[in-house]
Amino acid sequence: MAWQVNKTTIIVDASKYIEELKQKVERLNQDISAAQTSNDQNPLPMVTVETLEKGFLINVFSEKNCPGLLVSLLEAFEELGLNILEARVSCTDSFRLQAVGGENEEQSESINPQVVKQAVLQAIKNWSEGTDQQE
Repeated sequence: MAWQVNKTTIIVDASKYIEELKQKVERLNQDISAAQTSNDQNPLPMVTVETLEKGFLINVFSEKNCPGLLVSLLEAFEELGLNILEARVSCTDSFRLQAVGGENEEQSESINPQVVKQAVLQAIKNWSEGTDQQE
């Protein structure tokens, strides 16, 4: 008889534990869904930086219009000492920047493409935080 009670208790406890896990999974799914919704509303632009013979090809793309982002990016290039030799920009419905940047001849050290990408990402982050505060 005692064996039967223990077995029943174990089954009841396991059943409760399974229900708790189901609730946790449901909450996590809701959190994931909410996070994806907020990311879909404000996705950050995509960035690629490729090394060219004497400089970089920098691409920045966002599916939405990004007022003020171009200024932030140009300021970041200037701080790096990167001369923009050629640029194509579109910011009507989406934002697209394709720029060829050359290193400033006066700089003694060459610029690493990863440093360029980090500077662009930081400029985007700063711009994003500034636009979030304005909303």
